[in-house]
Amino acid sequence: MSVVSQIIFYEDRNFQGRHYECMSDCSDMSSYMSRCHSCRVESGYFMVYDRTNYMGNQYFMRRGEYSDYMSMWGWRDCIRSCRMIPMHRGQFRMRIYERENFGGQMHEMMDDCDNIMDRYRMNDCMSCNVMDGHWMMYEQPNYRGRMMYMRPGEYRNFRDMGWSGMRFMSMRRIMDSMM
Repeated sequence: MSVVSQIIFYEDRNFQGRHYECMSDCSDMSSYMSRCHSCRVESGYFMVYDRTNYMGNQYFMRRGEYSDYMSMWGWRDCIRSCRMIPMHRGQFRMRIYERENFGGQMHEMMDDCDNIMDRYRMNDCMSCNVMDGHWMMYEQPNYRGRMMYMRPGEYRNFRDMGWSGMRFMSMRRIMDSMM
């Protein structure tokens, strides 16, 4: 039996104002509400973005209440799009590359990595191929700093995807047991 993911967005802080219930991806919330300043994750995991079409700053959300996420995360703008993260059961596999277009040093990962510099002696990760599972990549070691959600697919150049100047130094599998 699969669990249905659900997130409820509210126009104002503290779950006030109009609301919009979502159980899948939403590339542009402006057709449902003009702004979003709080939300409640009833079940599942979601990535939320401060720009439409899953762009801009992003934040991983799990079950819980976010009564004033803007001050929590230091965002200047409100949530504009969201992506539901499906639960993956089975093997996790991702190849990370030192340079764009799968160039340079390559390492295949099947588990979390808290520091690519310590584990692989890589000081940069500029492309990757996610073969199995869903992953979070973090700009700092030990799963800290800005993050990026990676679902299965090829990512040839992070700069072309709007993440210029961002380096990824740790990676974590998105699993049922995530904090």
